[in-house]
Amino acid sequence: MPKFKLPYRLPPEAEAILAAAPKVTVATSVEQLIQLSTRDAIDGWHEVAYDVPGRGRVVEARVCAVKNGIAANYLEPYMRRRDPDCMVIGDARPTDKPTFQERFARDFDPVREETFAWLKTQNLAVFPFLAGMAGKGVAAFVIAPDNAGFFALGLALLQGLLEPAQVPPDFEPKAIIYVAPPFRHTHFAGRQIVVHARGEHCHELFSYNLYPGPSAKKGIYGVLLNVGEGEKWITMHGSTVQVITPYGMKVVISHEGASGGGKSELLEQAHRQDDGTLLMGRNIMTGERRTLTLPRNCELRPVTDDMALCHPSLSKGRGKLSVVDAEDAWFVRVNHIQHYGTDPHLEKLTIHPAEKILFLNIQAHPGATALIWEHIEDEPGKPCPNPRVVIPRRIIPGIVKKAVEIDVRSLGVRCPPCTREEPSYGIIGFFHLLPPSLAWLWRLVAPRGHANPSIVDTEGMSSEGVGSYWPFATGRRVDQANLLLQQIIETPKVKYILVPNQHVGAWEVGFMPQWITREFIARRGGAEFEASSLHAARCPLLGYLPSSILIEGRTVGSWFFEVDKQPEVGEAAYDAGAQILTDFFHRELRGFLHEDLHPLGRSIIDCSLQGGSIEDYVSLIPHELIRVED
Repeated sequence: MPKFKLPYRLPPEAEAILAAAPKVTVATSVEQLIQLSTRDAIDGWHEVAYDVPGRGRVVEARVCAVKNGIAANYLEPYMRRRDPDCMVIGDARPTDKPTFQERFARDFDPVREETFAWLKTQNLAVFPFLAGMAGKGVAAFVIAPDNAGFFALGLALLQGLLEPAQVPPDFEPKAIIYVAPPFRHTHFAGRQIVVHARGEHCHELFSYNLYPGPSAKKGIYGVLLNVGEGEKWITMHGSTVQVITPYGMKVVISHEGASGGGKSELLEQAHRQDDGTLLMGRNIMTGERRTLTLPRNCELRPVTDDMALCHPSLSKGRGKLSVVDAEDAWFVRVNHIQHYGTDPHLEKLTIHPAEKILFLNIQAHPGATALIWEHIEDEPGKPCPNPRVVIPRRIIPGIVKKAVEIDVRSLGVRCPPCTREEPSYGIIGFFHLLPPSLAWLWRLVAPRGHANPSIVDTEGMSSEGVGSYWPFATGRRVDQANLLLQQIIETPKVKYILVPNQHVGAWEVGFMPQWITREFIARRGGAEFEASSLHAARCPLLGYLPSSILIEGRTVGSWFFEVDKQPEVGEAAYDAGAQILTDFFHRELRGFLHEDLHPLGRSIIDCSLQGGSIEDYVSLIPHELIRVED
């Protein structure tokens, strides 16, 4: 007989686990999980450890309570970033993702049963939550070993925790996370593995590691994408901000892209130098520095940080895309915060938060204040590239709590330097205006780009695919491609731009193109341009661009837009980079030529494969807000 009875139903497998476990803690508040995170601490440190057959006691993480929250650090550098190949599918439903059978040459069912058997021997922490938005979310539940309280805390912050009074009478989970960390060693050779088993009535997610990225965050993202795929809507992989200019004009911008593409940075004020100027870039060949004086920044009102739910019920039928945040907290990367004063807003928010927050990969000490510029080292002299902080959205100043209509959708790409000596795809100017058909293609390929800090390293230019959320989706590429195209067709008043970060040709720029573009676009009231102010890029995949822009009376000159005119680059290196980009597009796009692809989508891809011009792309989806003449 069960040792206790929950006031709602769980699947039989989950009920059996809770009935057999030695102890079950049903968390009813975030504060309870904060206490659980360091409950057995010795000298201020709680070790998250498990007995692994053949290895003995293995410590996965060390956790301590700090003045401003909980700090957790993984002993193994590999566990400090998401493995891009962590997802496998444990069911027989249609998918383009690797199945468990394909990857491990065995059926998942025995491992599933072993997971349940192991959980029955553990002291557990469990709680219900709602993934997504109120009224349209997915009822869910987590079962985790209670010594991994910091993981449960991260999930509770990211997805929310339903307190007893908030659980509806008819609550029945449609998704369950089962957390079994030692299986990483006993079954998967130390790798991060997350298995999705999409049952008819319940989506099971098996997390065989304790880094929240693949499971508590992106795993739940996969659940939402699976639900949306069946109901014909998308959860967009993007941040969103309402920008208010010094003159009171409002513009809503979303920013999509692969990990490291600048989603969190969209919500940050531009980083200023000590004299208050903006460092637009530093020439890596000559050392020359170019700055911009901008007297006032726009006001930023954040809406979403990473997951923007685009449910049809949000639409107001005005030709724009409506979104609402699909998360309760934000998983903010702070590798670019390397010293005090870099981002005073974020520093103040994390040093003196209104509520306790969770720090990952931050050098911390029991009872001290965790500081987001103190990153742990992967090895001596090499800081971890993926320090994180989980911040409840309700404590973020100026947060927008309701759905918004997007005016401009941008897509970010991490670019390497491009020079005559070493041509690369780093040929993207400060920003480019894309017609809708090209905007769709860029979202299909979604380049992961140069020196990605968020995931385990990959060589060369790789793709995160459809909408940049493909790594988290469980179904077929063609279905998501069709949904993205339909979304673009149904929102004709949205404008599209492409924005690089890290490098523009031979200039090291960080995220300054994104910040300056945001300030410029907002002051213009959007991304609508006169024909005379734009011209076609030398590479057709890059749409249109200005030769220069004027912002608050200051000019950002042509070298930051027309990369082929940089003396360190030139036309030959630019063209070589354009060929790298074109080859990448062709390689990735051929994978979408499926018999179920939307006919218009096939025409757009054929246009690219045949070397189409920018005029060809414009003709495929005429757009009332692009008026460009030769």
